Amino acid sequence: YNRSPMSRTNPQGYLLHPKYWPVWLGFGVLRLLSFLPYPALMASGRALGRLARRLAGRRADIARINLELCFPELDATAIDKLVTRHFESVGMGVMEFAMAWWWPNRRLEHLLEIEGKENMKPAFEAGKGVIFFSAHMSSIEISGRFLSWYANAMPMYRPNENPVIERVMVSNRENHIEKAIPREDVRLMLKTLRANKGVWFAPDQNYGHKHSVFADFFGIPAATNTSASRFCEMTGARLVPFVVLRKPGGGYRMIVEPALEDFPSDPQDDATRLNAIVERWSREAPEQYNWMHRRFKDRPGDEPRFY
Repeated sequence: YNRSPMSRTNPQGYLLHPKYWPVWLGFGVLRLLSFLPYPALMASGRALGRLARRLAGRRADIARINLELCFPELDATAIDKLVTRHFESVGMGVMEFAMAWWWPNRRLEHLLEIEGKENMKPAFEAGKGVIFFSAHMSSIEISGRFLSWYANAMPMYRPNENPVIERVMVSNRENHIEKAIPREDVRLMLKTLRANKGVWFAPDQNYGHKHSVFADFFGIPAATNTSASRFCEMTGARLVPFVVLRKPGGGYRMIVEPALEDFPSDPQDDATRLNAIVERWSREAPEQYNWMHRRFKDRPGDEPRFY
């Protein structure tokens, strides 16, 4: 995108290039679906997820392997059902992009139940900023919208290589927040924390060996990013775990936990502690965690690979 002469002289025209028309069409369909009532929108998401499972064979295999590793007590039939529920949950998450971007507050307010809102105030009163630690649950997009109601918190995100997706995602997110912070812009993230604002991110994926340690996740050593510890050490920010889970009967439960005490400490201990939090959330709603990610891709020493 940045190397294209057309992008430098007419970026808007480049975004309308025919090769991006299918992406624009997808966003147009999503925008139309956003007018559906909540039950119909979620039903559409579940149908989309079931279709995606039939089409995304490799991702379904990764999800199955992860679930077999993390839930060895489940038999093959139970694992298969959980994989289906996971894909349905991911499909619902796609529909939640529409809700997070385009629904007014009045359509969302009655869907949310919050626990631990009182934990935000003392964290900010320390005056060093707050890192809201989350995880890659399928409802992660709408969790940022809900968090924005209670805290001036900016998300850190991985920029998308597709310029249309990047433009649409960032512009719609920034309709509800002050700024979306690219993952590489550590300077802006630190500046935000030093202004006693919030930053939220989910560092629970396998980013390789750099800045990582192997810490248990469901009893399995997993390459775990130590950025939360480093950022807290650099700024003095408090770390507050928060997550948004779908309720079985519809709607959402946002859980804001107390700021962690004695954090940061040793990076290995910190990583183990944070993985335990994500594991606890994932056990509570196992279909909602991102099992399609190769969480155990990197292995310590000469351990055999799982994928």
